[in-house]
Amino acid sequence: MKKINLILFTTLLFTGLLHSQDKQIDVALKALVDTYVKARESKDTNILASILTTDIDQLVSSGKWRKGKTVAMQGMLKSSSSNPGKRTIIVEQTRMLTEESALADAKYQIQNEEGSARNMWSTFVCVIQDGEWKITAIRNMLIPPQ
Repeated sequence: MKKINLILFTTLLFTGLLHSQDKQIDVALKALVDTYVKARESKDTNILASILTTDIDQLVSSGKWRKGKTVAMQGMLKSSSSNPGKRTIIVEQTRMLTEESALADAKYQIQNEEGSARNMWSTFVCVIQDGEWKITAIRNMLIPPQ
């Protein structure tokens, strides 16, 4: 009986630790995406540069690729200017791929001043680099009108 209780206790403890770790990673990834949104809104290139990997690539909803930090950042800032509106990116789910990489899937909406909205999905591939979560890839998909 003592052996069964020890096994049960150990299993519950381990499960609790894993859940706690998953929750911490989920919070960290959501914070990273929020920082990305704020950096784009404020056109803060220092913050943006600090959360992107050097080799980031981005596939935008038009089907164009942006490869490398410099090109990606230039495209992000140009897109923010040429597609004005309030950007909202809400992470719906996160999933660990390895101990140092994860996905963050998000609803992405650009609300234009005249009231129309552009609805997309966005997937952020995130990695731990120098002890911090960073964005290494972004995939944007336009949701077709229903």
